[in-house]
Amino acid sequence: MSRIGLQHPTRIVPLAFLAAILVGTGLLMLPAARAGIDPTPFMTALFTATSAVCVTGLAVVDTPTYWSTFGQWVILALFQIGGFGIMTGATLLGLMVAGRLGLRTRLLAQAETHSLGLGDVTGVLKLVLLTTILVEGLTAAALALRLHLGYGEPVATAVWNGLFQSVSAFNNAGFSTYSDSLMGFVADPWIIGPIMLAIVLGGLGFPVLYELRQRPLAWSRWTIHTRITLLGTAVLVIGGALMIGLYEWHNPGTAGPLDTGGKALAMLFHSVTARTAGFNSLDVGAMRTETLAVHYLLMFVGGGSAGTAGGIKLTTFFLLGFVVWAEIRGHRDTTVFRRRISHETQCQALTVVLLAVTVLAIGTLVMLSLTTFPLDAVMFETISAFATVGLSTGITGALPPSAQGVLVVLMFVGRVGTITVATALALHSRPRPFRYPEERPIVG
Repeated sequence: MSRIGLQHPTRIVPLAFLAAILVGTGLLMLPAARAGIDPTPFMTALFTATSAVCVTGLAVVDTPTYWSTFGQWVILALFQIGGFGIMTGATLLGLMVAGRLGLRTRLLAQAETHSLGLGDVTGVLKLVLLTTILVEGLTAAALALRLHLGYGEPVATAVWNGLFQSVSAFNNAGFSTYSDSLMGFVADPWIIGPIMLAIVLGGLGFPVLYELRQRPLAWSRWTIHTRITLLGTAVLVIGGALMIGLYEWHNPGTAGPLDTGGKALAMLFHSVTARTAGFNSLDVGAMRTETLAVHYLLMFVGGGSAGTAGGIKLTTFFLLGFVVWAEIRGHRDTTVFRRRISHETQCQALTVVLLAVTVLAIGTLVMLSLTTFPLDAVMFETISAFATVGLSTGITGALPPSAQGVLVVLMFVGRVGTITVATALALHSRPRPFRYPEERPIVG
C-alpha cells in the first residue's frame, strides 16, 4: 500500500482505532491486569479493549471484580483515548473535507455558517482538550464529594470511583466500577444528575459545543447543524422519557417500587443513556418488550456528529425526516430553518442509514444463528453494539465466543464506519461530465 494511500483519512481512522484495540488487548492480557490468578482469555481481552476504545460499554465480565486496579486504569485510558480521538478526529476530518473547496467558496461558507476554518486546527485541539478536562474534572469532583459524604466511601475510593464514572460518562463509554452500574443510585439526583449532564455534553458533539461557547444565546446565528442537534436532543430525551415511563412506571421489576421523583429521574436518565452512554439505573433485563423497542430507536439514532455518541447521528435522522416531509408536501427543495439542504447531503444521509440498516440486519441474522436467545434480546444486543451504546439485557457474558466476535466487529464498524463512510462520501463527491437520460421507476 502506498504512503499516499495510508495517509488517506478513510484509512487513517480505522487503522488508528485498530492499533489502539490491539495495544489494549495486549495490556489486558498481562497478569497484572487480572484480579485473579488465572490468565485472561484472548477473547475477553479483545472484547473489552474493543468495547473501551469504541466507547461502547458492553462487557463479558464484571469490570470491578474481574479486572485489577491496573486493568481498570487500562480500560479508563482506552475509552479516554477513544473518546478524545473520536471528537478530534471527526472534527478535523470535517475540516479536511472543507479544505477541498476553493478559497472564495470557503470564505463564503464560513461567513454564512460561522463554521471553523482550516486555520483553526490548533485551536480546535486545544479547545477539545480543555473541554474534556473541564467537564470530566468538575463531574469527578461532584461525584467524589457525594460518594464520600453521602455514602461513606473512603476519600481515595470516592475519588477513584468519581473519576472513572466521570470519564466514562463524558466519553459515553458506559463502563462502571460498580457491578450493578448505577442501579444503586437510581433515585439520587446528586449522582445521576452530573453523570447525565456529562453524557449529554459529550454526545452533543464538539462543533455544537464550540458554537455554544462562541455564541451561547444567538439562536439566529447558529448553524443548521447546531439547531438540529439541540432540538433533536430535546425531542428524543423528552419523548424517550415519556415513552419509557409509559411502560415502566408501574413495572415491579424496574421503576415500580420507586417514588414519583425517583421514577421521573430514572425515566429521564434512561432516555439519555439509551442514545449512547450505556449506563443503567434500572434492570434492563426486567424491562417490558415495548420498552426495549423504544430503546431500539433511541440507540439507532444516537447523538450528535463529531462527538463521543454513537448511532447514525441526530442530524442524519432528522435531515431524512425533513426530506420525507418536503416530499409529502410536494416541495422540490428540502428546507430547514429557511436554508436549503443540498442534494449531496441528502444522499449522504440516506447512504449512512441504509448501510446501517443493512449491517444491523446481517448482524442480527448471524447472531440468531449462533445463539439460542430470543429475537428481542439478540436485536437489542446487536443494535447496542453497532450504535456503541453498551446497554444489555444481560446476555453478553453468556454468548459463545463466535457471537462475541460478531459483536466485536459490530462495535468496530459502528464506531469507525460512520465517520469513515461520511468522510469518504464527501471527499469523493465530484460531478460527472455527462448525464444519462432520466427515467422514473414505480415507487411504492
